Amino acid sequence: MIWKKTLSLSQLNQLCQNCAVSHLGIEFTAQGENWLEATLAVDHRTTQPFGLLHGGISATLAETVASAAALLCCDEDQFPVGTELNISHLKAIKQGKATAKATPLHLGKTHQVWQVMIYDEQMQLCAVARLSIKLLNQSQNALVSKSIKNEK
Repeated sequence: MIWKKTLSLSQLNQLCQNCAVSHLGIEFTAQGENWLEATLAVDHRTTQPFGLLHGGISATLAETVASAAALLCCDEDQFPVGTELNISHLKAIKQGKATAKATPLHLGKTHQVWQVMIYDEQMQLCAVARLSIKLLNQSQNALVSKSIKNEK
């Protein structure tokens, strides 16, 4: 198992309240030994004017799930920040839910790289993303440290 922190899905969802993640309806829904999953509804908050899931929202979903997974894989005194996001949109999602599954490609002491696969409700691959993450020390951001401790 790769996880160093034991936040539950409920705690991850609570951590993301009152920010863009909850505003868009992104919810952490499943976790395995080396992966984390999140979903979002394709609705008025997440579509572009033509009724398709907005590419920027797909990117936000990918960065959200990979960053949360990175948080669970870093030391107690660290927190993750994204440094590069690459996403390829393969198939449009018109309705239902989008599900993003993050798995690690590299878990270093100061950097991580995560792959995120985004699927529609029929489990058809719709987007592939890669997020590079730098791990910073908690002392660099007391707010994050306080939020995590309050959730435990």
